[in-house]
Amino acid sequence: MAVLGGPACRINIHQVITVRPADTTEWDAARELLWRLRVMQPQITQVWAGSAHAGQLTTWSSDFLNVTLKTVSRPRGAKGFVVLPRRWKVERTLGWIMKSRRNVRGYERLPQHSEAHLTWALITLVTRRITRRGSRKDWTKKS
Repeated sequence: MAVLGGPACRINIHQVITVRPADTTEWDAARELLWRLRVMQPQITQVWAGSAHAGQLTTWSSDFLNVTLKTVSRPRGAKGFVVLPRRWKVERTLGWIMKSRRNVRGYERLPQHSEAHLTWALITLVTRRITRRGSRKDWTKKS
């Protein structure tokens, strides 16, 4: 499973989900995810990825999709657990998605069904956060 974006990037929702079989390489899944992002959200021109995606994928996304792929790598000399910039947002979003009971286990036979359930979970999460009492004021732009 690959998730790009989070449930709320300032109130503009940028979320692309792709679920692939286990025999699919990360390269193929990342290419499909970036292609979907470009088609669905053409205004996004910069994406962050783990350092494993540096190299070919960076060149491919720049040449074919006109998307800048920046890699997030561990600081040099770091030992043990280190919070990586940008990466914690994806991990946090995955944690929120897993609170939906249906997504904890892989009951679905088709990847499209899993994608639908993940999207449904994110939509539910975002609508609850937007409509909750005393919602955050800084989500909207100040005039």
